[in-house]
Amino acid sequence: MKGSTASEATRLRIELTTAEQDDRPIYITGNFNAWRVDQAEFCLQRREDGSYHLDFPEEVAVPDPIEYKYVKGSWANEEVDQFGNKLNNRQVFGPEGVIRDHVPRWRRNGRAYREDLLPEPFIISEHFEIPQLIKTRRITALLPHDYHETDRRYPVLYLQDGQNLFDDYAPFGSWGVDKKLAILNEKGLGDLIVVAIDHAEEKRIKEFTPSQQTRLGIGNGKKYVRFLADTLKPYIDEHFRTLPDAIHTGIGGSSMGGLISLYAGMMYPEVYSKWMIFSPSLWVAPDLPLDASDMYTDFNRRVYLYAGDQESAHLIERVEQLRNTLQDNHGPGVVADLTLSIRPGGIHNEHHWGMEFPKAVEWLFFQS
Repeated sequence: MKGSTASEATRLRIELTTAEQDDRPIYITGNFNAWRVDQAEFCLQRREDGSYHLDFPEEVAVPDPIEYKYVKGSWANEEVDQFGNKLNNRQVFGPEGVIRDHVPRWRRNGRAYREDLLPEPFIISEHFEIPQLIKTRRITALLPHDYHETDRRYPVLYLQDGQNLFDDYAPFGSWGVDKKLAILNEKGLGDLIVVAIDHAEEKRIKEFTPSQQTRLGIGNGKKYVRFLADTLKPYIDEHFRTLPDAIHTGIGGSSMGGLISLYAGMMYPEVYSKWMIFSPSLWVAPDLPLDASDMYTDFNRRVYLYAGDQESAHLIERVEQLRNTLQDNHGPGVVADLTLSIRPGGIHNEHHWGMEFPKAVEWLFFQS
């Protein structure tokens, strides 16, 4: 308990299971030992069945609440979630008796992914022509790690804001798409081509704004989504081993990139059946969900909507409205499969979008 002395310390047992087994010892560290990571008295004992346990030393006072994490000897080898994302501290109020935990994955020397499973970045062009806008743009494909060793064809996901997807030194942070795909690959879920389209820098907002009356005026969105569907996709299908039908084709992005991806899905439901819409800037075009209700479609679609609960005040309300509108707007016999993920503590940035990315990919492309 809080403020207890060593003689009054709560007797506590830790029981742990983990999905990844190796020879590295597991330690618990927390506010009871100044977060030291390799103290022998806090090393868990391994059982024959592969589980672990630890009886807290009687002389150690157990704080209330107790905050802690599991590590394999250093912070470079700490526990992470199933997709390699850093975890918040575990916390238990009124700790006593037995605490049972599970660790799905561990970092190894600072990495939660296997380097040999990283996708291969292939710059299609530094100056890919966009005839609809009379511009050029860098386009990059992330190819499966064994793309050149097989003759398989792959589904494709087109993602906006390519500068922020896998560059570790991007000024606003990175989704870490390449690393997340490597982790998915370990689960047999990484057979996917990601096409990253760089944004237009200072013209990004104009390019990602729908071509209708919005709070930012009338944008060039219609020309941009025409480029994606009529120019870029045919090029990708011609030059790479893709599965070109709509059921294997996705579109996605975040913030304004999420808004334009939604617009692209609405304009071209026959091209994209899988939509990855993260934190869409619906405030820019508040009528867009209403427009969706008028676009009655006979095409199947699967839509993954995401928002963090620490983003703008009305975002959750707007994405819930969007989910309901899209759920109801389809013809008889059409499959409209939608999910809305709200991340507790999620804020409007690349780090949180990257955390959500593997969950969205798994649900959109690899779940029946």
